[in-house]
Amino acid sequence: MRRTIDWADGAIVVIDQTALPGEYRLLELRTVGELVDAVKRLAVRGAPALGAAGALGVALSARLDSDVRRDAELIAHARPTAVNLAWGVERALGKLGQGEDAVLAEALALLDEDELLNKAASKHAAEIVLAECPRRPLRLLSHCNAGRLATVGWGSALGVVWHLHERGLVEEVLVDETRPLLQGARLTAWELAQEKVPYRVQPDGAAAAAMARGMVDCVLVGADRIAANGDVANKIGTYGLAIAARHHEIPFVVVAPSSTVDSKLADGAGIAIEERDARELTGYAGVPITPPDARVFNPAFDVTPFELVTAVVTEHGRFSPAERPARHQQP
Repeated sequence: MRRTIDWADGAIVVIDQTALPGEYRLLELRTVGELVDAVKRLAVRGAPALGAAGALGVALSARLDSDVRRDAELIAHARPTAVNLAWGVERALGKLGQGEDAVLAEALALLDEDELLNKAASKHAAEIVLAECPRRPLRLLSHCNAGRLATVGWGSALGVVWHLHERGLVEEVLVDETRPLLQGARLTAWELAQEKVPYRVQPDGAAAAAMARGMVDCVLVGADRIAANGDVANKIGTYGLAIAARHHEIPFVVVAPSSTVDSKLADGAGIAIEERDARELTGYAGVPITPPDARVFNPAFDVTPFELVTAVVTEHGRFSPAERPARHQQP
């Protein structure tokens, strides 16, 4: 399967990301309930891929002659942080008055565009990285998964690695394992191995130490939502990386399609942060690893202020944020 998510024989077909790297498995989603479940349990994940899932979900509902607007609400709210999910839903809904074929055509057009836009964004970002980092070849640090699996078929932040690797400009990628579901260790490492890019997996807590030892030339991350002022919501741990990168004077580059920019949101304070099930931290492989009464703080994302970011890059190039509102103003 060339794409992470696609349409075939009346079903949404996705690579089951919960099975990797142990098993490469495809899921055929034939009901809206199956799609919502796949989104919630991260069988399909990554902001651009979720945008595609949202659009295809509306197309699926329309073909099933269901209550499309009710289904659209269910899909759009399956995960609250990634703006692309609701964006994909709204884009497909815009064609509902023209019939189910028009809805599906719009969803399929979105899939084609996603590949092109992410290739363009990551190409712009690769040039920015080269301008910011004089050393060659580069030691890059990746957090979470922002590759093909997070998009329809190319990648955002990891797309930069593909561009640079084609030119022989990547020495190594340090891959944060990325708690709590190990998207880095499971998915990013798998993608890098597929492309024969040298990499090493490290615990999230080792990133600052790696920077201090001179092992990192640039940090590359994706985004799930970007506020109008440039604040970035991404997988938990991104904010800490940005602080460490600023301290060590290392470029910190965010790569995402423009559909990830939420122009209606003034700053990152308004971004809804999903909290995951406590059992992801209190147990491992079904075995308890904390005291039974342990309380848990398990956010899936954090927000990085724009002032800590070297560049936010979309398919249009370097993103220019709206004027920032003053922080911590007293009423």
